[in-house]
Amino acid sequence: MWPEPANDQSLLDDYSRAVIHAVEKAAPAVVKIDVDSRSAGSGFLFTPDGLVLTNSHVLDRGSRITVTLLDGRALHAGRVGDDPDTDLAVLRVDSSSAEALPWVTFGDSSRLRPGQVVVAIGNPYGFQHSVTSGVVSAIGRSLRARSGRLLEDVVQTDAALNPGNSGGPLVTTRGEVVGVNTAMIHPAHGLSFAIASNTAQFVLSALIREGRIRRSFIGVTGQSVPIPRRLTRDYQLAVSSGVLAVGIEPSSPAETGGLRTGDIIIALAGVRVTGVDDLHRQLTADRIGVAATLTILRGAERRQLTVVPKERHTKI
Repeated sequence: MWPEPANDQSLLDDYSRAVIHAVEKAAPAVVKIDVDSRSAGSGFLFTPDGLVLTNSHVLDRGSRITVTLLDGRALHAGRVGDDPDTDLAVLRVDSSSAEALPWVTFGDSSRLRPGQVVVAIGNPYGFQHSVTSGVVSAIGRSLRARSGRLLEDVVQTDAALNPGNSGGPLVTTRGEVVGVNTAMIHPAHGLSFAIASNTAQFVLSALIREGRIRRSFIGVTGQSVPIPRRLTRDYQLAVSSGVLAVGIEPSSPAETGGLRTGDIIIALAGVRVTGVDDLHRQLTADRIGVAATLTILRGAERRQLTVVPKERHTKI
């Protein structure tokens, strides 16, 4: 005999209570962000002394930033650090008021599972502190940031997001932040994405320390291209694609090292490069000023060059 099914009304009530608990715990720390007197997006306080996490694209190039809390307080904020490549930014609000600031805690995004209930809180179209709920649709997604760099370990949900939700928290039913809402796919429905909280915590720590994320660059504009089968066979290559150098910055590490337009990069420091995203992943802060071997194909010839990456600003 099959077990007696649970009462539908009871299940709905349990679901409602879980969402309400999450909102009551997290919503007071969620802020509406206005940049240069225009409604821009959302963010949330994550420390009691007034640090706010949001999306980099919410701030854009604005100079006057105001955050508004659930209780109506409007506070000026200044930039602490900004990283367009992960679409994250940290602000500090003027917390000279005697009233305490609410704040939320981070959860462990690596523990998320598809089907888990999550809640998004933000300010879509300026409607302050709007709540939507849904489930984790998938974990470990990749998404292209507005800077062109690939965001990895992104959380996909079906919690509805709209313009203005960007920068707001994605929370569990315990009210812990497991993602920073960053994008939705139009005109699709139920395709929303959040930067995983574990990524966000790593980035915000660096932004608080240095105001930026340090990365290296070699000064090449590239595109991912397939490698002719004859060359992969002749050189017994472990890759079937690489990065075609379509432009080289003057006086850059790439030019100094002898890279030419038309060369195909297939490895850096012995680690294979199958495309632009592979190259991005390898150009980390620890490569700044450290000589590395760049393996390339020039025509039908395989060569090795030496490059010394510099600190990156806009180019790879």
